[in-house]
Amino acid sequence: MKDKKGNFTTMADQPPQPSATAATKEIWYGLRVDEAAKKLGTPLEKGLSAAEAAHRLELYGRNILEEEKEKPAWLRFLEQYTSYMQIVLIIAAIVSLFIREYRTFLLLLLLTIFNAMLGYRQEAKAAASVAALNKMMKIVAKVRRDGGVVQVEADQIVPGDIVIVDAGDRIPADGRVIVTATLQIEESALTGESTAVEKNTDPLTKKDVSLGDQLNMAFMNTNVTRGHGEILVTTTGMGSEVGHIATMLRDQKAEKSPLTRQINNLTLIIIGLAGLSFISIVVLGLSQGESFTTLFVIGVSLAIGSIPDALPAVVTSILAMGTVAMAKKNAIIKNLPAVETLGSTSAINSDKTGTLTMNQMTVRTISTVRHRYSVTGEGYSFTGKIQRTQGDQEENLDFILFCCALCIDTEIRDGQVIGDPTEGALYVLAEKGGIDVRQFQKNHPRLASIPFDSDYKFMATFHRMKDPAGKEIIRAYVKGAPDVILTHSSYYLLPDGTAQELHEAERNKVLRENEQIARGGLRVLAFAQRDFNPTTFDPKADLIPLMQNLAITALVGEVDPPRAEAKDSIAKAKNAGIRVRMITGDHAVTAEAIGRELGIVGRAVTGAEFAALSDAEAERQIDEIGVIARVAPEHKVRLVEVLKKKSNIVAMTGDGVNDAPAIKAADIGIAMGITGTDVAKGAAKMILTDDNFATIVTAIEEGRKVYDNLQKYLRIQIANLFMFILAFLGSSIFAIAGTALFSPGQVLWIHMLVVAPIGISFGLDMASPGIMNRAPRKVREPLITTKMFIRLFSAGLLMAAMALYLFHIGKVTFNSAQIGQTMALVSLSLMNIFLAWNLRFPKDTAFQEATFSNSRLVYIYLWVVFGTILMTETRLFQDIFGTTALTPYQWLLCLIPGLIILAAGEIFKAVLRSRERNSPVPV
Repeated sequence: MKDKKGNFTTMADQPPQPSATAATKEIWYGLRVDEAAKKLGTPLEKGLSAAEAAHRLELYGRNILEEEKEKPAWLRFLEQYTSYMQIVLIIAAIVSLFIREYRTFLLLLLLTIFNAMLGYRQEAKAAASVAALNKMMKIVAKVRRDGGVVQVEADQIVPGDIVIVDAGDRIPADGRVIVTATLQIEESALTGESTAVEKNTDPLTKKDVSLGDQLNMAFMNTNVTRGHGEILVTTTGMGSEVGHIATMLRDQKAEKSPLTRQINNLTLIIIGLAGLSFISIVVLGLSQGESFTTLFVIGVSLAIGSIPDALPAVVTSILAMGTVAMAKKNAIIKNLPAVETLGSTSAINSDKTGTLTMNQMTVRTISTVRHRYSVTGEGYSFTGKIQRTQGDQEENLDFILFCCALCIDTEIRDGQVIGDPTEGALYVLAEKGGIDVRQFQKNHPRLASIPFDSDYKFMATFHRMKDPAGKEIIRAYVKGAPDVILTHSSYYLLPDGTAQELHEAERNKVLRENEQIARGGLRVLAFAQRDFNPTTFDPKADLIPLMQNLAITALVGEVDPPRAEAKDSIAKAKNAGIRVRMITGDHAVTAEAIGRELGIVGRAVTGAEFAALSDAEAERQIDEIGVIARVAPEHKVRLVEVLKKKSNIVAMTGDGVNDAPAIKAADIGIAMGITGTDVAKGAAKMILTDDNFATIVTAIEEGRKVYDNLQKYLRIQIANLFMFILAFLGSSIFAIAGTALFSPGQVLWIHMLVVAPIGISFGLDMASPGIMNRAPRKVREPLITTKMFIRLFSAGLLMAAMALYLFHIGKVTFNSAQIGQTMALVSLSLMNIFLAWNLRFPKDTAFQEATFSNSRLVYIYLWVVFGTILMTETRLFQDIFGTTALTPYQWLLCLIPGLIILAAGEIFKAVLRSRERNSPVPV
C-alpha cells in the first residue's frame, strides 16, 4: 500500500495498493470485481471494518488534495521590488537622500510604494485552484462498513471502502464499479464528454483505455445522474485522477507575460543609455574642471529624467482601464498584464462542451419510415419547431412525442435538466411538439417500467392508452440503441397508426438511416412500441420477455449544439489572423462534425494519436490539426506547449476540472463564469461572465486597443527620455547650464504631471481603424520598433536642442539662468502637447476630426497649459519647482518649439503616406 508520501508499505492481510504516481500503476479496469476486492483486501459483503478503515486512514492520509503553501503577505509585497524599474527607483531615492534632495527622495519612495501596492493587489493566490478542488470535496458519502451502511465525510474515505451511490450523488474518490442498476455518471468536468456515461462491471481487456472509455470505473468529483451503484474505492486524494490534475496545476509555474518581458527589456535599454550618458557627463565635466559633487547632482537629475518613473503607474492605469472596459463586455480580467496578452493572441484552444457548445443535449433530427424532420431551437428552451424536410404526406407525430414524454425519468426545471441530459432533450422535443409533459404524465401514469440497463440497452414504460379504434390497451413505449431496438422489432409503424411487417429491406433501410444520422455527429436513439390486452397484462411480472415483436417507430438524432454566436466569432477570429482549435472528450466523429459546423479548419485527431507524435512531428503537423478528440488533460497541456514553441500567444478556454492545467499553462487562460468549475476559474486569468465564446473575440479586440493605447503613451514617454538624455549631455558638452539643466523636481513635473496624465488619457482612447483586420502581433515583436525608435530619437533630439536654445536665450538675452531654466521647462511642457497630438496617430494627419474624439485628452492638454501657468506665475509653485515668472514675449518664445514639433511631424507623416501609396511594400 502507499503511505502519505507515496511510498509502498505492506500489510500482513493484503497486498500493496498501487500509487497513481508509481511507475507501474495498477490497471483497475482490467480486473474482475473479485480480483480488485482481493487486491484491496475488502470483503464485498461487509466492507471494511471501522478499525481497518481507521488504520488505512492513518496509512494513506485523508482523502483531500494537498494545497500549496501560500506565501506570507509581507513576502508577496517585497517581491514587487524585484522589477528593474523598482530597483532603479530605489537606487535613485537613496542617492537623493545622500545628496539631501529630501523632496525628491520622498516622491520617489512614495512612487515605489504605489507601484508595489498595485502589483501586490493584482497578484493571484498560488493555491487558489487546488483550494477550489478541496472545496468541491466537502460532501458526505454512504459507505459499507462492518456489514452496515454508514455516512462518513468524504475526506475519511480510504482505499478499499465500498461507496454506495444514487442519482444526485457525487463520487467521492476513484473506484472500480462493482454493482450497477442503470448507473449513469456525468463526467464532462473531468473528461469533456457532454453525455452521461453508462457504467457496468465488466473488466476491460484493452490496455491504455482513455478515461472516457473506462466504463467500469468511477472518478472523484463526477456526478451520478441516474440509477444506483456501488464503488470499490481504489485511489484517494492526490492519487486520484483529480489529484493528478491538481499536481499538474501545481507544477505549472507562472510565466511573465509578453508585455512584462518587453517592458523589462525596454527598461534595461533605457538604463543602459542613461548610464552611458552619465559616464560621458562625468568624463566631460572633469575634463572641464567641474567638481565631482556638482557632476553627481547633474547625474541624479539625469537619472531621474531618463528613468521612466511614471511608467509602472501609467501602464497599470491603462491596463486597469482596459479591465473595466472588458468587464462591461462580460470579460473579467484577474491579472492586469493579461489584458495586453489577450490582444496579442494568435491561437485559441477552445474546449467544446459548454464553451463552443451549450452542454445541453438537443434533438436535431427525427426520422420515421416515410418522413424526416428537422428540429429548431437550442438546449433546454421549449422555443423551437418541428419541420418536415422529407415526405409528402401529413403525419401525426403523437406516437413519437408520447414516447418522449412518458419513457423518461428526467425533468426540466427553469431551463435546467434534472436527470439525464439525453432524456432532457426528449422532454424538450415533446414540449416543442405541443405536449405539456408534466400534465401528460399525470394523465397517463406509469403502470410499470423496465429501467435502462447496459445489459439490454433499452428502457420501457407501460401506460393505459387507447388504440386508433378507441379501444383501451396497455401500451409499452420503448427507447434504446438502434441496433438493439431493431433486433427486438418485427414491425414498423405507418403514419396512419397501422403496423407493417419488418422485412430485410426495411431493416437495412433503418440501419442506413442510423448510419447517416450518426455520420453527422449525432447520438441516435430508436423508439418502438407494443400494445397489450389490459385484462391479461400483469405489471408485477417479468416484463423483459414481453419486449419482442415491437413496432419500431422512429430514429431520433441528438447533439450538444454549437452556440449560435460561436460560428460568427470563429470567422471573426480567422479574419483577425487567430487560429481556433477545438478540443473535446467526445468521439472523433462527433467532434469532427461539430468542428465542420463551426467553421474550424484542419483535420481531427484523437488525444492518443496526438500524444504518440514526437515533439518535432507535433510541431510539424500542428498547423494541419483543427480538432483533438477523446483528449486527456495532459494532451491539452501539450497542445499549449507545442503552440508556444511555434511562437504563438496561446489562449485556452474551458469550464471543467480537466481544462484547468491547460488553462494555467496558456498565456491567457479563460474560464466560463456560469458553467465553469471553481478549479477552472481559479486557474484562469480571464473569466467570461456570460459563457459566450463571442465574448473572447470582443475581449481580444479590446486587448488590441489597450496595446495600441499603451504604445501611444510609450511613444511620448520615450521621446521625452531621449530628450532628457540628449539635453543633459548637450548641456555638459557645450557648457550651457553649468549645473543640472533641470532639477529633480522639475524632471518629476514633466514625468508625473505632464506625460503621465497624457498617457492615462490615452488609455481611454478610441480603437485604431481596422484593428481586427490585421494579423496578431508577433511574440518577439518589440513594443517600439527600430524605425519608431529612430523617429522618437529625432523628436527627442529636436526637443532637447530647442530646450537648450531657450535656456541659452534666457541666460544670455535676459541675463538670468533661472529665466532660461523656466523657459526651457515651460517650452518642454507645451512641446509635449504637440508631441502627443502628432504621435497619437503615427501615420494619419493630426488635423482631422478624430483629434478631438477623446474629450479627456483635450482636458489634459488644458491642464498642462493651466498647470504650467501655475508653476511659473504663483509663489507657492515657484518655491516648489524653482521657477520664475515669464513675460508674454517669453511665453511666445516658449510656444514656438511646440509648433515646430507639430509642423515637422506633419511633414514627415505626409512623406510617409506618399511613400506607402507609391510602394507595394509598407514603409
